[in-house]
Amino acid sequence: MTYDAIIVGGSYAGIAAALQLARARRRVLVIDEGIRRNRFASHSHGFLGQDGRPPGEIAAEARDQLMRYPTVTWETGRAERAERTGAGFRVTDAAGRSFAGRRLLLAIGVVDDLPAIPGLAERWGRSVFHCPYCHGYELMQGRIGVIAVSGQSMHHALMLPDWGPTTLLLNGTFAPDADQSAHLERRGVAVETALVAGIGGEPADVALADGRVLPFAGLFVLPASRVASPLATQLGCAFDEGPLGAYIRTDGMQETSVPGLFACGDAARAAGSVALAVGAGTMAGTALHRSLLFCEDGDLFARP
Repeated sequence: MTYDAIIVGGSYAGIAAALQLARARRRVLVIDEGIRRNRFASHSHGFLGQDGRPPGEIAAEARDQLMRYPTVTWETGRAERAERTGAGFRVTDAAGRSFAGRRLLLAIGVVDDLPAIPGLAERWGRSVFHCPYCHGYELMQGRIGVIAVSGQSMHHALMLPDWGPTTLLLNGTFAPDADQSAHLERRGVAVETALVAGIGGEPADVALADGRVLPFAGLFVLPASRVASPLATQLGCAFDEGPLGAYIRTDGMQETSVPGLFACGDAARAAGSVALAVGAGTMAGTALHRSLLFCEDGDLFARP
């Protein structure tokens, strides 16, 4: 079978895209390996109608609703290779199975590369976070620590006082200049210059190299992120460089630099959330459907 669309990635963005195509009665294949970026978080926040719900429940219910449409096929596995063909695209998974589609949509997500601080990874998504809008409110205005990874951590430090008294732990990564120091002072941010030795306790006690221990209600860090699959590179997609890593370049309709290839979700934006992923997936699904209607297959790769 040649599917109208193959969607690689079955998290929030991929399911949202698939739903639009299913409702247009198109044949859709979703290939998903079951690794959601927010699998470490106990609750999801800021998503309309789902605030405070476990993210796994949101994803599971969305999948159940999608699979009620008879034109949708779901395959569990990792897509390893993708190539352009005369009629569209071919995707091969880790088991060697090959699938053909007229269009391809990448909702492949990203991997967060966490700082190598003892105790941080174990608390990721529970008391160490990256998004204040997703997790800041639940800290109930308690003491917040920002562990710096670079000068980009100034952004976190200047935002977070709206959620609680904030300390910027420089950890030897950079030294604020005079203007930055003045801005931190205006926002009431304390600055700690001692190195971080590790994180222990509950929710998060930061042990410093000088022997002091600072207790926090929660910690924030900006991990580097990278696209979780090589498919976009294999297909020759252009990338843009964001503050935390490269992401797939798309236009306003979520189409990549490769004609007929769409991308959405965290892999196709500089920063993301469940709500943003669903919105981008919805746009990608509807745009992909319109491309099937108004772009003849013979002209699919005619653009430079």
